[in-house]
Amino acid sequence: MWNLSYRNQRILIIACFTVIPLALLITFAYLPVVNMFRYSFTDWNGYSKTLKYVGFDNYKSIFTDPKYFSVFKVSLYYFFATFVQMGLALYFATILSFNVRGKNFFKGVLFFPYLLNGVAIGFIFLFFFKPGGTLDTVLSLIGLDFLTQKWLLNPNIINVSLAGASVWRYMGFNFIVFLGAISSISKDIYEASDIDGANRWHQFRHIILPSIKRIVQLNIILSISGAISAFDIPYIMTGGSNGSNTFVIQTVDVAFKYGKVGLASAMAVVLLFIVVVVTLIQQLFVKEEK
Repeated sequence: MWNLSYRNQRILIIACFTVIPLALLITFAYLPVVNMFRYSFTDWNGYSKTLKYVGFDNYKSIFTDPKYFSVFKVSLYYFFATFVQMGLALYFATILSFNVRGKNFFKGVLFFPYLLNGVAIGFIFLFFFKPGGTLDTVLSLIGLDFLTQKWLLNPNIINVSLAGASVWRYMGFNFIVFLGAISSISKDIYEASDIDGANRWHQFRHIILPSIKRIVQLNIILSISGAISAFDIPYIMTGGSNGSNTFVIQTVDVAFKYGKVGLASAMAVVLLFIVVVVTLIQQLFVKEEK
């Protein structure tokens, strides 16, 4: 009888420690997602007690109204910037995987921006890009005054400037990923290639790149969701003005500035769908690698 009571006590304790986290997870995660799907088919303004169902009208507006669809074009800047970011990360990871003087110092320098808060980086680059700021000063010092621009005021180059700030911030993450993948390559392979007379370029082309091909592919896939979910840096630096509105900024503005919670919910569903598809593709690549 005592054993049964002790068993029941254990079951009760386990149930209590399980029920509370599950209740919090359902309340603050799953239930809002369910409501988001429900609101996406309505024209709810966020405070009205009545919901008018409009079917797929919100989704049609996202993909047909230029005011909303144009944000996908802005995401292309961040998507292409990802290739620059990964190229630089792969370049530095390859160099620092060999015996280079002060390589631990350079590893820290390259990874440090990723540790900074997005808000702090936004304010840093606000000063960097402002007229007469750091970038204009450096260009003037080296005699390139004619290249100075209104980096955050010109709609033609504002997204290039913001994407450049994102490259500086996130390159450290890809750098560490690539460096870890390269470090896992056996040194015996390098020694064998040295005996065959291979130089560093040959080692990169025929040893390093084929060995980390899957890692590169996964980072490219993740860049799709990262490009469309860009938020903190453009929001802090421009607030989405001058044609720098990203998908997430547009969603927040539609919901809280214009009171179109139904339409914003539909935009959030689209973003969720893209992230889920990207995640499934990533898992597929990982499964194939295994």
